[in-house]
Amino acid sequence: MPILAIDTSCDETAAAVTEGRRVLSNMIYSQVLLHKKWGGVVPSIAKRAHEERIDFVINEALRKLRLDNNSSFSNLDYIAVTIGPGLAIALEVGINKAKELARKYDKKIIPVNHMEGHIYSCFVQNKSGNPKREFDFPYLALLVSGGHTELVIFKNHVDYQMIGATIDDAAGEALDKAAKMLGLGYPGGAVIERLAAEAGNKDFYHFPRPMIKAPALNFSFSGLKTSFYYFVKKMSDKERATKVRELASSFQEAVFDSLLNKTEKAIRETGINRLVVGGGVIANQYLRKKLRQLTKRNRGEAIFPPFKYLTGDNAAMIGVVAYYKAKKGILAVDPSKLDRIPRLSLSEKEFKE
Repeated sequence: MPILAIDTSCDETAAAVTEGRRVLSNMIYSQVLLHKKWGGVVPSIAKRAHEERIDFVINEALRKLRLDNNSSFSNLDYIAVTIGPGLAIALEVGINKAKELARKYDKKIIPVNHMEGHIYSCFVQNKSGNPKREFDFPYLALLVSGGHTELVIFKNHVDYQMIGATIDDAAGEALDKAAKMLGLGYPGGAVIERLAAEAGNKDFYHFPRPMIKAPALNFSFSGLKTSFYYFVKKMSDKERATKVRELASSFQEAVFDSLLNKTEKAIRETGINRLVVGGGVIANQYLRKKLRQLTKRNRGEAIFPPFKYLTGDNAAMIGVVAYYKAKKGILAVDPSKLDRIPRLSLSEKEFKE
């Protein structure tokens, strides 16, 4: 069941061809350099870059199969596309391209939630079918990206139950904002990780951990970000420069403590100790180490995506989700009415609609 998958949810233009869980080809055009000087993603720039690159990215994904466009599409069963969540005008580019190709080649479209892609990224395989990890439901999923921080019960294929989410900022967004406050540029998560490691990953200043004592499984990073802002503002430029490693380490510790606390609470409340972890923030090796320790302490395991499907948004994970949706007959009934849903949730009610 070969599937062409497309993702334009934010600042990567991505296309892949998948068959089952195997990735036959995978192409990504990153826009990071375009947005770097602005200190964050600029929606209008993202849309224009997607429009300029999407045909090239799709053609390259097909070219890697060593087939021309027409013969490639005759061998495809479906076209999958991310419909949300994400930047509205960015999502629109991928959706419109999927519609265009579906009409031209008479293919059915499979709409995919970008966050379920991050869940399935833990089970993506290469062309040879490795890693050979079997599904053993249920799982607890922790999703940590620039725009989302969520805890989800992954009950079965394309069957999810949201049990926790951020009520304001996402963890990745908070790390990027802290980096910006320290003058470290954008994106800042990787720089924060490096500086924190140089400081020994210690909690020098102990910033607040919002909602850590709340019984709910939701997250909050806005108060932490505000506390950090006022703390840094009181420091002189020289002091801030001298203590930048300690500041980065302390802020990262506060963010990760929040993630770990709620995740362990979710494991104990649900009794599910198999943890799948997705989203760009999970590229942080220190966080991965902490999550492994957490699941080991609870006699479970932590499963991470292969690194190439973790460092940015990609269409390979979207294609894998689409395969399981196709097996369940979850297709767009009328592709012409398919539209972007920027705030699409993984909650069961919204998902089924």
